[in-house]
Amino acid sequence: MPFEKVETQVDFPAQEREIQLFWDRTQAFEKLREKNHNGKPWSFLDGPITANNPMGVHHAWGRTYKDAFQRYHAMLGRKLRYQNGFDCQGLWVEVEVEKELGLKSKRDIENLIPGDKEGSIDKFVQMCKDRVNKFARIQTNQSIRLGYWMDWDKEEDWAKPADERRSYFTMSEENNYTIWTFLKKCFDRGLIYRGSDVMPWSGRGGTAYSQMEVVEGRKLTVHAAPFVRMPIKGRDNEYLLVWTTTPWTLTSNVACAVNPQLEYVKVRAKKDGAAYWFAKANLEFQRQEKEFKEGFGKAEWSWPKHVPKLKPIAQIFKEQGGYEIEDTQLGSTLVGLEYIGPFDHLPAQNEPGGLPADPLLLDRCGVSCHRVIDGGRDIEGNPNVVAGEGTGIVHIAPGCGDIDHVMGKANGLVAIAPLDDEAKFYPSFGDFTGLDATERSTAEKVFAHLREKGMLLAVEEYPHIYPHCWRTGVELVFRPVDEWFIGMSWRQEIMDLVQKVNFLPESINGRARELDWLKNMGDWMISKKRFWGLALPIWVDDNEPTQFEVIGSREELKKRAVEGWDEFEGHSPHRPYIDKVKIRNPKTGNLMTRIKDVGNPWLDAGIVPYSTMGYNRDRAEWEKWFPADLITECFPGQFRNWFYAILSMSTMMSNRLPFNVLLGHALVRDQNGEEMHKSKGNSIPFEGAANDGYEIKNSKGVVEKHPPMGADLIRWIFCRTNPATNINFGPVTADEVRARFVLKLWNTYAFFCNYARLDKFDPNAPQVPLKDRPDIDRWILSDLQKLIAFARKSFENHDLAGLCLEAERFIDDKVSNWYVRRNRRRFWKAEQGTDKLAAYQTLHQVLLTFTKLLAPIMPFLAEKIYRNLVDAGDHSIHLEDYPAPDEKMIDEVLSEDMEALLHLVTLGSASRNTVKIKVRQPLAELRVLPGNDADRRAILRFADQLCEELNLKKASLHDANAGPLLVPEIKANAKNLGPRFGQRLKDVQQAILKADPLELLKHSQAGAPFQLAHGAETFDLEPADLFISLKAQEGWTGVADRDTQVALDTRITEVLALEGMARDIIRQVQDLRKKSGLEMEDRIILHLETPSELLGKSIAGHRDYIASETLVLNYSATAPTDAQVAQVKIETHELTITLKKA
Repeated sequence: MPFEKVETQVDFPAQEREIQLFWDRTQAFEKLREKNHNGKPWSFLDGPITANNPMGVHHAWGRTYKDAFQRYHAMLGRKLRYQNGFDCQGLWVEVEVEKELGLKSKRDIENLIPGDKEGSIDKFVQMCKDRVNKFARIQTNQSIRLGYWMDWDKEEDWAKPADERRSYFTMSEENNYTIWTFLKKCFDRGLIYRGSDVMPWSGRGGTAYSQMEVVEGRKLTVHAAPFVRMPIKGRDNEYLLVWTTTPWTLTSNVACAVNPQLEYVKVRAKKDGAAYWFAKANLEFQRQEKEFKEGFGKAEWSWPKHVPKLKPIAQIFKEQGGYEIEDTQLGSTLVGLEYIGPFDHLPAQNEPGGLPADPLLLDRCGVSCHRVIDGGRDIEGNPNVVAGEGTGIVHIAPGCGDIDHVMGKANGLVAIAPLDDEAKFYPSFGDFTGLDATERSTAEKVFAHLREKGMLLAVEEYPHIYPHCWRTGVELVFRPVDEWFIGMSWRQEIMDLVQKVNFLPESINGRARELDWLKNMGDWMISKKRFWGLALPIWVDDNEPTQFEVIGSREELKKRAVEGWDEFEGHSPHRPYIDKVKIRNPKTGNLMTRIKDVGNPWLDAGIVPYSTMGYNRDRAEWEKWFPADLITECFPGQFRNWFYAILSMSTMMSNRLPFNVLLGHALVRDQNGEEMHKSKGNSIPFEGAANDGYEIKNSKGVVEKHPPMGADLIRWIFCRTNPATNINFGPVTADEVRARFVLKLWNTYAFFCNYARLDKFDPNAPQVPLKDRPDIDRWILSDLQKLIAFARKSFENHDLAGLCLEAERFIDDKVSNWYVRRNRRRFWKAEQGTDKLAAYQTLHQVLLTFTKLLAPIMPFLAEKIYRNLVDAGDHSIHLEDYPAPDEKMIDEVLSEDMEALLHLVTLGSASRNTVKIKVRQPLAELRVLPGNDADRRAILRFADQLCEELNLKKASLHDANAGPLLVPEIKANAKNLGPRFGQRLKDVQQAILKADPLELLKHSQAGAPFQLAHGAETFDLEPADLFISLKAQEGWTGVADRDTQVALDTRITEVLALEGMARDIIRQVQDLRKKSGLEMEDRIILHLETPSELLGKSIAGHRDYIASETLVLNYSATAPTDAQVAQVKIETHELTITLKKA
């Protein structure tokens, strides 16, 4: 077969697009599915990507993993489902649709069609569906560009309902009704309940947030935090000092809490004689000292530059005139004290039973509840009130905080809930009515009222981590809500199942993380007061609201429907049509109406092992694919989200593992390690990285343009990264990996193809027997088999990073820098023969096999190389079997010896570097004192290769009986020893000076503590206490590693110097050939001219050598015309090079 010429300058993204067209034209994916149709199933479950915006470059990490593992198992002949998933429902979609429509609140949604609430909801829900479909198509095309092989929807599929498409959509009827099945099972076990609680709430989103969602939205925030003085009743000019980061909650203050076991101090301010009670430990407490120096735990959470260091309470009083301490008492003595609240004038503070009124507490109101209470303890026995931040006296507003709510119930306090569903104050709050609690202006209004009443001591800017809505970005507030929950009393069942999961990578300790979350999380809030999402199948009795039922399927609903079925028929189970269906309560005979809430979106993703595999539709088919062999997703937040949901729901559905292996990966940062954000200018769009090029700001804030990387490079960067660590992704990383691996591989492939084309190499010719090939051929083939075995093991162990790094080393160290470079003359020589044929066959086999190993990770590049190495026609490399190692080709001793040779070359090169002598300069001798058998065999077996590689005249084995090659020189590390031994340092130094240097070297290499005696004293030392350098004899230099020592003769004779000049001339001629645009096979006419007698002597003595290395056909006595000319210097000698193509 004729090999096509390969250019070393290549547009990889353009090449990838051509390969995609080839796959489409030849239906390569369809052929693969047909090929493996009867194969043993391997089940991959795709975690659904949110179809709400274009795919970001960070999504490519997980999607590359998914594709690589599927391609690998397909090359093993396994049958796969190839089903991609799209996450469709939830607030993240609603928010974007609201932005498109310019809406500001939930009420705006209900008035899209003025006066028609139902029609408005229908229009909004349809717009959410339309947005999902739009971005699902975009993400499909992006994934295809990534090289991700799935059974993607074709053009004709997008007109079909979600249930009839190839990808799965969590908005599908199958997915929603399967969740109904899960909820029915929970209901049958008595786990579904409606609870009233004070919970995190998004005013912008108009919905409560579950515990798992709150963790996702934490941000560094600066709040204006007031120190407020509450007048104690019956005591003149005496106050409780409280502090809060949420000033709006002071409007609803009901009580103050202390820790009875803490000491509290009474200080008298000199300014006005007022006395203040607060925790004694807080007086001089250095608040947020660590955070001021180190930040809040993330690189982007450093202390805000505009916020000064926090002041201790003592300093606040000093700056206001000073203070004196009058008394110290335990907190228990303060319990029961009554005080005057800061907003007792508000109508809400005087409402009987609180707001909303508690019918059991109508004999009291907020004002009448104002007293000091015992803060109590949490469920783990820790006190709720502690010293440190704040004052040790906590203001309690049961209508504004979850812990406050618990304290309020325990102490019979009313709750005053000030905020509506938009986080704005209700009418009974006077001047605050209609104000947004999260606005800074609202806090300023609170401070103004406090100043007017003389209750404001000070205000500070206080930075801390505060929960925000993870989709809208607004601050969360706490307010009382009625929500639906799944009681998690069965968490031990889930935890038992978690014990069986193989969490990878092991270093992230995934099992412990998941178990910790399950142990500490509360009941699962499953309801959302929104519009677009799972219609929770909970029907409540119209007249007896404590009675409800959960419907488990569409069939059950149809059977029990007494109203509204005809209007619902033909629609998906979404609002508003599902809301029309009513059933009858078999206990009371009353009608039952579905609650208006939609479901927590993690229910949508958690059910997919059941819905997508046909649990309700075809149980036998489901059993073929369940459980999944693998799932993979980004792990930092998913222990609380998808992993938790999928494990919990599977426990309830079948008490079986939904997957066997969970492979997590970390986060994608920019190349400086910072979070990517469009606002920062450091985010890279997927299309920019893969196809179009992109712009990002550099560290100085200057926008720079960068060319596209291509999909394969993106994939390789992700796969070579340890999944337990964040990846710094950007042009610097891309350039490094491209140069280190991709170009090395491509140039090796180009070298082979271009010479094979010229020599008309036939890969189908009879193979030269392995035994007749030289050591270097048999070695690279042996190591190739070992790489095959390593690749298979890596895929089976889900360790792509280990495989990629080993593959890079194989290409760089072994194939490119050793095998090809050491064998160039075998390819260059004009005569054909067995040796040249063996070289071609060996390198062809290496490249072809390596390309197959590479195919699952770099599918485009592998396809391109494969199609030029074999006469493939329309046959894709991805239809090939994954290579299996040939045990007969493995020669362990040869592989070990060649590895030792590479080790000796590294040591020899390091020796040259210590004296800055380039490899072009020949040297007389290298001596080796081996530290192991492999190094000993290598110097005996490969002395000639060692000489050629290091440009030596001789390489020899040093006789160990003659003593060491290198003598250690050892000095004491005074910086280490001084602090430990003080005045005895000189004695320690003397002990080190008198000790046997070889013995000290052994101690250092052992890496363990040791003892040295000096006189009557014995000193305990560490290897780090010594500075060790190795010295060779005069005229030599050397290094040592792993007990092997090498010494290099650095003396340069005139003969060696002249040969070194000749090698430098060759380098300069080769550079001029390249600049002249000559092909590698072109012969030349060469003229060399120099005024230097010494350089002329070098040329005269090495004419034939120079000619053979640079393909000189003839030397010209005079400079030829129409030639290329270069003026260069060889060391300090001038040389004119003139050449032209022969």
